[in-house]
Amino acid sequence: MIERVVATDEALALIEKLKEKHGPLMFHQSGGCCDGSSPMCFPKDELMTGSQDVLLGEIGDTPFYIHKQQYEYWKHTQVIIDVVEGRGGMFSLEGVEGKRFLSRSRAFSDEEYKELREEGMV
Repeated sequence: MIERVVATDEALALIEKLKEKHGPLMFHQSGGCCDGSSPMCFPKDELMTGSQDVLLGEIGDTPFYIHKQQYEYWKHTQVIIDVVEGRGGMFSLEGVEGKRFLSRSRAFSDEEYKELREEGMV
């Protein structure tokens, strides 16, 4: 099965650190202005998802949601969550760690995209 969202080892290590401090987590990628275009990490029940949010997958046993409109732009890509030095979104949990999550992506190959379509994933 093709994963729609994956994380680097550095991102997975930071997720584990945050889970130790805050308990279960969730991610949301809205594509909005300002910090909304970055992946935001929250305690699991702090942000309510709705009908416009798509569960893209899980990273580090943590659900990753993306706004439906943003998903339409990115549905042909695999989202790769990474970590860089610096402060990110004011509401995202990693900010106090001096790091921020960052979304990267790669286009699915024709074969991968075909498989995703056959599985009803696009």
